[in-house]
Order: sequence, then C-alpha cells, then structure tokens
Amino acid sequence: MLEDFKAIDQDFPAFFASAAFVFGAIVGSFLNVCIYRIPQQKSIITPGSTCACGEPIKWYDNIPILSWFILRGKARCCNAPYSFRYPFVELLTGLLFLTAWIQHDYAKALSLMVFIPLMICAAFIDLDHMEIPNRFSYGAALAGTILSVMVPSLHGIENVDPMVAPIRGFVEAIIGIFIGSGLILWIALAAEAVLRKEAMGFGDVKLLGGIGAFAGWKGAVFALFGGAVIGSVGLLIWLILKAVIPSLRPNRDTTSESNEDDGEQDSVFGVHIPFGPMLVAGGLLYMLLLQPQVDQYFDLVVKQLR
Repeated sequence: MLEDFKAIDQDFPAFFASAAFVFGAIVGSFLNVCIYRIPQQKSIITPGSTCACGEPIKWYDNIPILSWFILRGKARCCNAPYSFRYPFVELLTGLLFLTAWIQHDYAKALSLMVFIPLMICAAFIDLDHMEIPNRFSYGAALAGTILSVMVPSLHGIENVDPMVAPIRGFVEAIIGIFIGSGLILWIALAAEAVLRKEAMGFGDVKLLGGIGAFAGWKGAVFALFGGAVIGSVGLLIWLILKAVIPSLRPNRDTTSESNEDDGEQDSVFGVHIPFGPMLVAGGLLYMLLLQPQVDQYFDLVVKQLR
C-alpha cells in the first residue's frame, strides 16, 4: 500500500501537493470557526456557519479562499462586508500544509499538519484577545510528545535503531517542553522584576512548551529568540505602513465596540503586544524550513562549550 502510494507520488507529484494545499485550505476554513467561537465558549460544531445577520451560509458561499473573492468580500444574504482575514487564514493554512508536504517525508509532513492548526489558532486568538487558550498549548504538548514517539524524525532522529528512536523522540519532546517553558518563564520573571509589572503572560510560557514538544529544545530556543526578531521586524514594517497608508489607521469616528478596542491598542508603546504570534512564527519557520541549519548551529555551540 505504502509502496503504491510512493509510486503514485513519484509519477504525479503535483497531485498530492495540490491535495495538501486544498486540504489545508479546508482546515483553515474550520480554523476560522475555532478562532471566532472558542474565545466566546461557543460550540465549534453546531450551529453551522452563519452570517452576522443570523442567516445560514450556503455551501457554495463557503468555499475556502474562492468565496470571498467571488462575493467581493460581502455576504450574499445581507450584503454586509466581512473580513479579508477569513480567506487569509485559509490561504495561509493551505500554503503551510503545502510547504510541509514538499519539504518533509510523509510521516513528518502529516505530523506537522497537526502542529500547524494548533499554532494558527493560538496565534490569531492571541492577536484578538491577548490570551492563548490552554487547549492549544496543552494539546500541542500532548500531541507533540505522542508524535515524537511515533515519528522520531520530527527531531531529526533518523538512521537509528528502531527500538531506540522512539525513546529518543520521547526524551527530546520532554526536554523541549521543560526547556522551552522554563526559559521563557525565567525571562518573564526577570523582566517583571526589572519593569515592576507583568511583562509576559503565562499563556506564552505554556505555548512555548507546546512548541518544544514538536521542535525539541533547539526549536523552542529558536522560536523564542527568532520569533522576537520576526516580531520586531514585522512591527517596524507595520508602523511604517500605517504612517504611509491612511486606510490602515483606525477610524476614530466609529463607535462600535470592536473599533474602540482597536483604538486602544493602536498605540504600540506602553501597551501589551501579543507575543504568541511571534513564538508561532519562529516555531513554524524552524519546523518547516530551518531545522537542519538551526540544529547544526546549536550543535557547534554545544561542542565549543564542552
């Protein structure tokens, strides 16, 4: 069965790559539901997708990515605009699934298709609500530990005795959880002592532990410091764009609750900035593209310290 699968993949590589993208986009559509409903403690199963006006959304108006463009960003039932973030999340998930499939072997790619949705939900909920539900952090820690036993290649463990590899994978996951969460916890405590106020939420601590289960201690360290660099560059670009493009500035004349919240967080300095998306960006970059290079760098550092 597996040999037949590999043969088809070799003969028609674009087929499975396309399937990975489409599957990712479908998963992304479900993630939009999770991102919206979970913080409100609503069921992610029922009712089905509905418009803001309460009208159920027809299946042909709920096609991932395409529907937003076909409808020009407006609901068919009431002509109310809805956010571009819906197709963005679907496109992002599809592209990340595609990258996982192209860059890694089958088992690791499928494992990353568990990791990616957890990270996307955690990142966008943190952006919206400045909190990360425990189900994503704990879920990542549990799933990462189990998958590390089943797929040791998550931690670069290859060409090792089949009896030893699962044990090494389990150990790498546990070390990743404790070093990831412990490192960011001590940084948070030190920053709090210096600044005399909370500098980082415990949701970030638990999230980095979950990332460490999949990525090991090297990936967790990279997610922390690499994510900080990514976030700083992204924040700088955002500030420049807001200064140049007027439409990106919040509308001060609106009185809706959502826009008031946006106005409160418009000022970057002096307010909390969600760190979860930065950790997620660093973790995904490591797992999808940079794991061999980062691991090699840390191996050299460890060797020099001995």
